Amino acid sequence: MRVLTVNPGSSSLKISLLDHDDAVLAEDSGAGHEMADLAAGMPKPDAIGVRFVHGGTDYTEPVPIDAAVTERLRDLADLAPLHQPASLHALAEITGALPGVPAVACFDTAFHATLPEAAATYALPAEWRERYGLRRYGFHGLSFSYAVRRTGELLGVPPSSLRMVVCHLGSGASLCAVAEGRSIDTTMGFTPLEGLVMASRAGSIDPGIPLWLIKHGLSARDVNSALESESGLRGLTGTGDMREIRALAEQRDITALAALDVYHHRLRACAAAMTASLGGLDALVFTGGVGEHDAAVRMRLAGDLAHLGVGVDPDRNAAADGDTDLTHAGADVRTLVITAREDLEIANGVRRCYDHYKQY
Repeated sequence: MRVLTVNPGSSSLKISLLDHDDAVLAEDSGAGHEMADLAAGMPKPDAIGVRFVHGGTDYTEPVPIDAAVTERLRDLADLAPLHQPASLHALAEITGALPGVPAVACFDTAFHATLPEAAATYALPAEWRERYGLRRYGFHGLSFSYAVRRTGELLGVPPSSLRMVVCHLGSGASLCAVAEGRSIDTTMGFTPLEGLVMASRAGSIDPGIPLWLIKHGLSARDVNSALESESGLRGLTGTGDMREIRALAEQRDITALAALDVYHHRLRACAAAMTASLGGLDALVFTGGVGEHDAAVRMRLAGDLAHLGVGVDPDRNAAADGDTDLTHAGADVRTLVITAREDLEIANGVRRCYDHYKQY
């Protein structure tokens, strides 16, 4: 089965055509309105897999897309406003360009369906939790799932034998505590706003802040927009691009240096919290655009977690290109960089979906 994977991110869109052995036959990237042109330049696929950030409690496995599924995914759009509308738009574009080709939705929230109730439950009124589905969902699941599997391959051990903290650091960013190959804790919650400082999202803040702002005259829409698009690194420095902030920091720009301190303060605290959820740490894994390409972020976090047995070889870290073991000789915790391959997880989900339905 040749699978066309469609991966809309908060600031990007990637499509890849994979053969039955997961070899990349073609790939491209661009804005949603270019989808038909991108697809036209590739061989026709047997199936399409589209990444959706939020599946709610309805979808914890890949699912064939029909009108009812599309409508339910549209209902979830306000829980992931930077991503869900982009995925729905990409779905409409690609199915319009490839009529008759079956499409499957693959969900970032699905990997976190294994969260224990203690980790998933917010201490809110029961009526709210039941009526509105208020709980921790977690995100970046396709990235985490691949990173877990690939880490096991690189270390030559079953992933189920490792206690891992996986750091997906990009425009959006979250951490996941993985035990026995399953998500047991994560930093994002009901929406992708919770947790780390991100490119344009504030991450965790006192919930009283937006309430106070609304009470003092700001609209809920304006507050939501600011938390999604004008906060995080952008709110601290004017840009959400870590490369620009890094360049300014190297020139000893005070604002950039302060922003990196804020970023790392939260990153360090959350990584330690994930480790506490695991009861120890065997592997620290970096993935995502920043995680893969910013050696300084990796080195600083490794130093912050040295008391947990983390140690990174400076030369390996500086030269890392693709999947790399960064571990310093004598360190108790293995530290790796894994190239994000959400396309492989999407294709795998599409095949599993159709294998399941063939049984009935």
